Amino acid sequence: CKMHIIFAILAGLAILPLLFRSFFPYIVQDWAYMANVMGSIVKFAKRSRRNPPYLVLDRFFEQVQRHPDKPFIVSRDHTYSFRETDKLSNKFARVLRIHADLKEGNTVALYIGNEPAFIFIWLALAKIGCTVALLNCNIRSKSLLHCFSCCDAKTLIAASELTDAVVEVLPFLREQKASVFILSAESTIPGTETLIDKIDQASDEPIPQSERSSITMQSPAVFIYTSGTTGLPKAAVINQKRLLSALVVLSSVGVHSDDVVYVNLPLYHSAAFLIGFIGSIEAGSTIVLSRKFSVSQFWEDCRKYNVTVMQYIGETMRYLCNTPKKDDDRDHKVRIAIGNGLRADVWREFLTRFGSVHITEFYGATEGNIGFINYVGKIGAVGRVNYLHKKLFRYALIKYDIEKDEPVRDSQGLCLEASKGETGLLVAKITNIAPFSGYAKNHQQTDRKKLRDVFQKGDLYYNSGDLLRIDQDNFIYFQDRVGDTFRWKGENVSTTEVADIFAMVDCIEEANVYGVQVPGHEGKIGMAAVILKQGRQFDCCGMFNHVVSFLPSYARPRFVRVQNSLEVTGTFKQKKVKLVAEGFNPAVLQDPLYFLDDKEKRYVPMTQEIYDSILSMDTKL
Repeated sequence: CKMHIIFAILAGLAILPLLFRSFFPYIVQDWAYMANVMGSIVKFAKRSRRNPPYLVLDRFFEQVQRHPDKPFIVSRDHTYSFRETDKLSNKFARVLRIHADLKEGNTVALYIGNEPAFIFIWLALAKIGCTVALLNCNIRSKSLLHCFSCCDAKTLIAASELTDAVVEVLPFLREQKASVFILSAESTIPGTETLIDKIDQASDEPIPQSERSSITMQSPAVFIYTSGTTGLPKAAVINQKRLLSALVVLSSVGVHSDDVVYVNLPLYHSAAFLIGFIGSIEAGSTIVLSRKFSVSQFWEDCRKYNVTVMQYIGETMRYLCNTPKKDDDRDHKVRIAIGNGLRADVWREFLTRFGSVHITEFYGATEGNIGFINYVGKIGAVGRVNYLHKKLFRYALIKYDIEKDEPVRDSQGLCLEASKGETGLLVAKITNIAPFSGYAKNHQQTDRKKLRDVFQKGDLYYNSGDLLRIDQDNFIYFQDRVGDTFRWKGENVSTTEVADIFAMVDCIEEANVYGVQVPGHEGKIGMAAVILKQGRQFDCCGMFNHVVSFLPSYARPRFVRVQNSLEVTGTFKQKKVKLVAEGFNPAVLQDPLYFLDDKEKRYVPMTQEIYDSILSMDTKL
């Protein structure tokens, strides 16, 4: 009888883990994630208490000491070790300190694409205590001047291929008494200086810590630009403390010093800069730096350089899946993919075709105080509700009225939390642990991202502007953006900025810009509803030339709808919801419609043939 009892107990113990896993299928991943979070918090706390302050730069120095000859940057056929990177950045620091008269606390605007010099110069400026503004290489004229000026930059360093864009704004830069450097060995442009020729003569001796002795955790380290709901790009303030916290993102998903990280997203964006570059400093991994994403070159690069970690945005994954299938599709060493914006169907197709890559989807905003990581690998999710994470970062999804473009509030004026499975606006409480630094010299836009009286009078939350949903299993899914911003080709597009550009054309009285969904494509593509000035016709060629001159390709409205009037709300805000829902089908809309045709170099009348061609993907957008 005793033996039967013993066997029964042993049998019960044997099946207990199975029962436990049945009721709590993600318990192992949850506990591993919480342990990882606690480890990161302890490491961050120790570093942030050090005096003098422990900066990202100090972690780079540790890696230089630990493995000086290990490749840090691989670009085309050039490889730079940690030691070579350190010495080259010393050279840049010494040249810039002398010829630009830079010192601690100055702001320098970096107008450079994905090349090793970007990293050398950023490290150089960090060594002399400068804040670096990372300018989008696609911006021109008014936007370029705005981004340079709004962060009080006094020096511009530009890539040689961007010389024409610099020349266009040079008179205005001279008025501001700005120093302008071109990343070349020679230049015939008055008012600019060259850099490359000076580097060869410079010393590579270390820059003393005294050059940055006044830097604190609250000092701005980087300005990263983000398109907001209104106006021109805004400079999100990333202070030294925030930059330090970004160190651990890559290592938290299992990236280590033996990994090779493929960075093909632009370094002026937070994903490549904070995760790819800064994250590799923490891990001590090698960066393979590509000038831009190339669908034809992607897997060849991965094989050539033995890439083990790749970054992505949803659109790049779709491009990869749309290529013709090959026998060597699974012939690669990529084990981790980290990024955001990946559609569930593309996710499944990628895994089926390219093998068992652990896809780590994340959610976050450059200026935000909250982020999620899908550490489980649940297809379609951007994260998971976790007890410890929610205790540290007080976030919630609140009910949101899309038509009124505002949160739903009760009779006491407080917000209502969305139910499980219901789409809601993500908000996160602003605290010392989760601060919100806002935007440089833009108090109005900073204040617009703050939401007051959320769950009790006087509280203060960060308004993400994003609609999310939490399912019954506590997985988090991105649904959409609210307000006046949409995302296309991995870039945020400000509808107000585009509308202002449209309004500059003589024939346009008013423009309402919005994003519309295109089947089979990530994000939304630009469309404009316009009113023409009395007696004027839509200028197909003039409008094409105008948008090409003033807007990067991803921000150019591909569809234009000519209306007699634009609908507005009681507070005179342009209505977009109905326009978005109506789309661009000429069979449905009675208004004149136009399509931006790159081959014709003009806007052409939108036909059913063009519409069908877009849906069949014969016409590329």
